[in-house]
This record gives sequence, C-alpha cells and structure tokens, in this order.
Amino acid sequence: MNDLEGWGTNEKLIISILGHRNAAQRKLIRQTYAETYGEDLLKALDRELTNDFERLVVLWSLDPAERDAYLANEATKRWTSSNQVLMEIACTRSPQQLLMARQAYHARYKKSLEEDVGHHTTGDFRKLLVPLVSSYRYDGDEVNMTLAKAEAKILHEKISEKAYGHEDLIRILATRSKAQVNATLNHYKNEFGNDINKDLKTDPKDEFLTILRATVKCLTRPEKYFEKVLRLAINKRGTDEGALTRVVATRAEVDMKFISEEYQRRNSIPLDRAIVKDTTGDYEKMLLALIGHVEA
Repeated sequence: MNDLEGWGTNEKLIISILGHRNAAQRKLIRQTYAETYGEDLLKALDRELTNDFERLVVLWSLDPAERDAYLANEATKRWTSSNQVLMEIACTRSPQQLLMARQAYHARYKKSLEEDVGHHTTGDFRKLLVPLVSSYRYDGDEVNMTLAKAEAKILHEKISEKAYGHEDLIRILATRSKAQVNATLNHYKNEFGNDINKDLKTDPKDEFLTILRATVKCLTRPEKYFEKVLRLAINKRGTDEGALTRVVATRAEVDMKFISEEYQRRNSIPLDRAIVKDTTGDYEKMLLALIGHVEA
C-alpha cells in the first residue's frame, strides 16, 4: 500500500487543503483520492494521523450527514445520562438534516438510529431521546398562538407537578416546529413569569433536568448551547478535546460566527484566543482554520 507520500503525513498540507474547503469540495477531494490511491481518504487518514488532530480532520472530511451518523453511533455506544450528543444532533439540525443523518446511519450501520438509541438508553432519557431522534418537525415559520397558549399551560402544569418525564411535556418538545416551540415558551414566560429553564432548575444535580434544559436551549438558542459546551470544554482542567472537536467540526459551516460572538460576549475573550491558550500544534492550527472558515 502506498504510504501517502507527501499527503497524509504532511499535516500542514492537510490543514491548508481541508481547512478551507466546503462540504462539496471535501467530497470531491475524497473521490479523487479514492480513485488515485484505491482507498478511502478516511481510512488513510486513520492510519497516518493519531490523536485530536486526526479526529478533527476525519470528522471534517465526512459529509455532514455521515458525520452526524458517526457521532450519534459513538454516543449510543458510550451513552451515559450526562451525554447530550444525541439530543444535540436531534435538536440543532434542520428536520431535513436529521433525516439525512438517519439515512446515513442506515447505510453505515445497517440498523436505525432510533433502535440503537432505544437499546442503549433507559427510563426518562429513553422516553425523551427516542422521539427526539425520530422526529421530522415541520420547518416553516407559521405559528398557532392558541396552541402555544394551551401547550404553555400544559408545560407549566407538568413542571409544577415535577412530572418532568410526562408524555405531553416530551411530545411538545419532540414534535412541534422550532417556531412553535419558541412561541409556546415565550407565552410560558409571559404567563407564568419565569423562563422555562429557570423552572427546570429545581435540582441542579438531576441529569434528566439538565438534558431537558439543554433541549430547550438547542431548540431556541443553539448558539447559547454551543457557547456553553465550548466554555466548559476549554475551561476544564485539561481541555475536553472531544467536545471542542465536535462543536468546531459540526458548526464551522453553520453558525460558528454566532457561537464565536456569543463566546466573546460571555467570556470577554475571543474564541480563537481561548483556543490558542488551550491547545497546541497542528490541532490548534486546524481548529483556527475551521473557526475562521467561511463558506466558499
């Protein structure tokens, strides 16, 4: 097997080529590579690169739907009650993107995402996550205000009763369009005085409440959710490279600009500076290339 002379081992070249390409261009690079060397670039990269840099490059080289399928599969296999990756994928992608990720999951793993999620999760987490990953929400802006009022009331009742895993609460969060959820939660705040996430904070140690709050954030203000993931990843003693890599690879072509703005607003330091302080070498360079990545 050829040993990727001047390709794989040259991290600088990888950063300059892949770091500034969009999804369509990355696909083309992969095809050309496969035709030239008779194997998938990802297999090659797997052998040549180790560590955080490797993972970032591999995730970035994947088509977004394949990448989501890969991350979701990994999350089912390593699932713990504090793992929010499945919820993150289900709630921050568009309905069409989630559908494509589920199709990519079928193609790659020969089973469905929802059956794996159902198999690996338990209790209230399963009750929430299976409908979230199975959902195909309406994607339009239309809002039914009568419904928003009625469902805000249902949410308030269930939360007051501490019935956090109640099927109606989950049904509303898992099936309504993002516009409808927003209208419902705005009404909740106007009618009952509190932001819903404040009412879901009664027990800071309850991990189901934590994922419910994160679900609300992902559906309504994803940039706030991702800012917090980055803040926790960077500020941890010893950076949480897994989370940092995931957010940068999955959001670079989506809303990284808003996440960066939110990060600077919240932490009074630009995101790229925080990354430079906390990472080194090729990994740092690739992260910076992707954070500055603008759709070509």
